[in-house]
Amino acid sequence: MLVLTRKLGESIAIDDHIKIVVVQIKGKQVRLGIKAPKETKIHREEVYKAIQDQNVEASKASPEDLINLKKSFDDE
Repeated sequence: MLVLTRKLGESIAIDDHIKIVVVQIKGKQVRLGIKAPKETKIHREEVYKAIQDQNVEASKASPEDLINLKKSFDDE
């Protein structure tokens, strides 16, 4: 893990397309601004984990579940 020290207004560059800027420091909290291409997905870690957990659960669908789901779309 790379650990960096930044002051208010300073930034970190990742590759040529992502920039992280220290926007505000308030007590023990640091507010960061992230500039990245629109196609770059950016999530807080807890949100990212929830998405991954949902994807794992969705992948556990049985073949019968998938057939029933397809039928429900075909009926529309």
